[in-house]
Amino acid sequence: MRIIQTSTILDPRRDLRSDDDRDWVYNGLDCCVTLEILHHLRPLLDNQTRATYEFSKSLQAPILDMSMTGLRVDLERRDATLKKYQEQLTAIGGQLDEIIRDGIGLDITMPKGAAYWRSPAKLKHLFYSVLGCKEIRKRNVHNKMVPTVNREALERLQDYYFAMPIVIRLLALRDIDKKRQFLETSLDLDNRIRCNFNIAGTNTGRLASSLSDFGTGTNLQNVDRDLRSVFIADPGMKFANIDLEQADARNVGAICWNLFVEELGEKDAGAYLNACESGDLHTTVCSMAWTDQPWTGNRKLDRAIADQPAYRNLSFRDLAKKLGHGTNYYGTPPTMAKHTKVAIDAIKLFQAKYFAAFPAIKKWHQWVEMQLKTTQEISTLYGRSRLFFGNPMEQSTLREAIAYAPQSMTADEINLGLLAVWRANICRVLVQVHDSILIQYPEELEDEVVPQAIKLLKAPITLARGREFYVPADCKTGWNWGDIQYDKAGNVVGNPEGLQKYKGGDTRKREVRQTFHASKF
Repeated sequence: MRIIQTSTILDPRRDLRSDDDRDWVYNGLDCCVTLEILHHLRPLLDNQTRATYEFSKSLQAPILDMSMTGLRVDLERRDATLKKYQEQLTAIGGQLDEIIRDGIGLDITMPKGAAYWRSPAKLKHLFYSVLGCKEIRKRNVHNKMVPTVNREALERLQDYYFAMPIVIRLLALRDIDKKRQFLETSLDLDNRIRCNFNIAGTNTGRLASSLSDFGTGTNLQNVDRDLRSVFIADPGMKFANIDLEQADARNVGAICWNLFVEELGEKDAGAYLNACESGDLHTTVCSMAWTDQPWTGNRKLDRAIADQPAYRNLSFRDLAKKLGHGTNYYGTPPTMAKHTKVAIDAIKLFQAKYFAAFPAIKKWHQWVEMQLKTTQEISTLYGRSRLFFGNPMEQSTLREAIAYAPQSMTADEINLGLLAVWRANICRVLVQVHDSILIQYPEELEDEVVPQAIKLLKAPITLARGREFYVPADCKTGWNWGDIQYDKAGNVVGNPEGLQKYKGGDTRKREVRQTFHASKF
């Protein structure tokens, strides 16, 4: 191995002799400094943190495999979808220009190739100077409050009836343009998109993703569902998308059981976990929160009651779904009203009923608050621990600490499953999306591979009093990553090769348009 005296070659008064020297020094230091840090950090590990470290290391092989494999792109579908979005941008952009130019009388002349709706400065002038809307401000990178027209601001500006037609089109244009930009991502030479998955990219243990190591591709964990159909299985292969069902909610229930079953008893400590495991969490929440309704105990009949109107255009079930998750994570009525468009008083009423039905959730919030004030440390049921250095008296720190355990448990559950599936060598794992994985396998082996993969994705643990706990998995299969589309009568109306719920014995056939060399998986 080549030896370079870095004390000489890194002298700031001396130029490196060549690009080759710079590469040797850069990579050598990268390895040596990392090793030096490791020798200092390793003695600081205890049994708990060492287990987390070893688990992270075990993920390196499947993550590298995912990063190198990537997803194959259907060029024909991508180009057709891209054309559709470009036409929508032109049409909606033209409508917006007409409203501003002819309806308001504002000069919207822009340089060639530019669009009025893309200019924050022009939009701020339109809303705050021309239309006279009250300025909505945010703190910038220099810690100064400045006017903004970001998404949150636009949603608030919709309250001005004269601004609504403009805001609706602006939001649509931004959403469509984001999809357009994704579709225009450059592909690798084999017509695949790859990304780099970062095992240590978050505090919760969730993977993060970004450009591939070669500077191509994009974040494959944040692909809009409308765009997923452009990703297709290799010839002779088929996709299965396996996701954990209501993982965060079930984890909240498991935490509450483990912390308070001795104090509150099985009924109150297990109320929320039992609701999660009932088969229809949101209807069960409704039956426990709105006790004045004529609940029957029959799932089908109770679902019909839950679907009845409760607040404006929202049903009881809609409220339970919208507000339950936010309440679990210490959402306050004003904050939740802002995001859900539900009145503060209605949220207060819901939360009073919710905490009465699930008393362990409020006690869990109080327990986290006490942990922050004493140890500043939260550990999950899978043994992952985190220190919180924020002010324990601030609500933002408390909300972050409350969200940590259930979200971190979901990360470990999906990653433990991912590792088990990869080690079984029954398929190829392609993507992990926080609470789901996408796998590829020979299509004729579907009924052999998929049930094994679903079983392997479980990460069971034993809770207090010997209660067994795991998050169940749901599975859809198809030849592209998008969902198959049905009408109300159950007839297929779009994307016939897309993902549909796995029931075994799929009789669909794939339309073969392109041929490529297929690997084992």
